Parts: sequence; structure tokens; C-alpha cells
Amino acid sequence: MSLQQEIIAKLGVKPIIQVDVEIRNRVDFLKAYVREARMDGLLIAISGGIDSAVAAGLCKQATDELTAEKGREYKTVGVFQPYGEQADIADSYAVAEAFGLVYKIETNIEETVNEIALEAEYGLKSIGVHRHISRSGKGNVKARTRMVLQYALAFELNLLVVGTDHASEAVTGFFTKHGDGAVDLTPLSTLNKRQVRQLAAALGVPQSVLAKAPTAGLWEGQTDEAELGITYDANSDYLEGKEIDPAAQEKLEKQYKGTEHKRGSIPGV
Repeated sequence: MSLQQEIIAKLGVKPIIQVDVEIRNRVDFLKAYVREARMDGLLIAISGGIDSAVAAGLCKQATDELTAEKGREYKTVGVFQPYGEQADIADSYAVAEAFGLVYKIETNIEETVNEIALEAEYGLKSIGVHRHISRSGKGNVKARTRMVLQYALAFELNLLVVGTDHASEAVTGFFTKHGDGAVDLTPLSTLNKRQVRQLAAALGVPQSVLAKAPTAGLWEGQTDEAELGITYDANSDYLEGKEIDPAAQEKLEKQYKGTEHKRGSIPGV
């Protein structure tokens, strides 16, 4: 078995999907998890990007069906978490409107992130290191701060925190460990980016979200493809078992090997 085949098998990506079947299976997965955990619903952070939009649509369908079936209300709570002024926050609210989310919370993380970064800089100074937190380091603080807030809200509302990571991110390790990767369940985990887009179109994700360049929103001007150096088309082709440019394949597999610690369980002795 080639490394490509091993990766595809481990991440569970199908070469071709039936969109309606995938939506049904993922909605049922969410419903079953909520019931078994005896929770009151789901919390999803809506960034304004396509991944969280798809997850939000699945969550809302799941809790609507549970409400109808069980005779009591199950909630999907949408959380918006800008850092200061977020230029595309209207897209986040457009997603919430498209799926009829009644419960919406906005928590601006700027002050909290800046305080954490400042405290970290004081800590560095205490050991003789005089520098500001790096851009990537502060990006990780943003991702982890968002999750702290999501779990604080979810605890008070008896909700499960839903993640948006998918196979195209997993193969490159393009997520923050203990940040956006720290969730209760991930309904998109066996889909590649192309397949996420297919679900988005079927669910009715707003066109403004469908058309935008994917970004983690960790700093101004950041885009996934520019940071990774690999297009999502090539990434998706690889995960569907197709041949891609050898240089892109080498880079993708190197990223996979180098980020294994993000996907594995926490080691111990």
C-alpha cells in the first residue's frame, strides 16, 4: 500500500460522494451524539467561511429534527468571535440567517488575546528574551482563546462544541492543536474541501461565503492556500486517489508526516 493509500484510508475520504446521503448521515450522527450525551443541543462558531457554514447547517437540521421528534427544544447556538473589527462578519450573520438560527452570541476576543500575548511577553522578558509574540504564535493564541470561550458558553448552556476540521486540513495539519482542533465532535472529518463545497451548495450556504478564498482568519490577508503552498484542488485530488503534480505530492506528504503529533492521541508512559 502506498503512502497516499494509507493516508486516504486513515482519514476515511471517499473518492466520490452522494451529497444527500452524506448530509443525512452527518445529521444523524449529530442527533445520536446529542441524545447519548444527554445534552440540550450544539454550539458552532461561525467564522464566515464555508466549513463553519456547512457545519452550522448540519447542526441546525439536527437540532430541528430532535425538537420535532422529542417534543422539547434542542438548540443550535451560533457564536461569532471577531478579533477587533472583522471585515467579513456580515457573512457570519448571513449564514445564521440562511439557516434560521435563533440563538446567536458575539464575543470579541481582541482584548483577551492581547492580554495573553502581553503576559507571555512579560514571561519571556523574565528569562532574558526581549521580543514580541510572533504573528503565528499570536494566531495560535487567537484560536485557543476562541475555544476557551466556546467551552465556557457550552458548559453554561449544556451544549456540545462542534468542530469544522475536515480531511483536507487534517492531511496537512492545518489546524491549531488545542485550538480549533479541540472540540467534542467533527461532522466534516472524512470530507475533503471539494466535498465540503458540494455539501455547502446543497445546504444553501450563501453565495458570498461560497465565493470567498478560504482563510483561518488568524491575521490580516492570510489565506489557507498561500500559507500551505498547495491548492485545495490538488489536496482534494490527492485525497480522492488521483495523481497530482509530483512536487505538490511530495510537499503534501512531508506536511502529513511532520504534523502527525497533531492527529495522534497525547503520548504518555
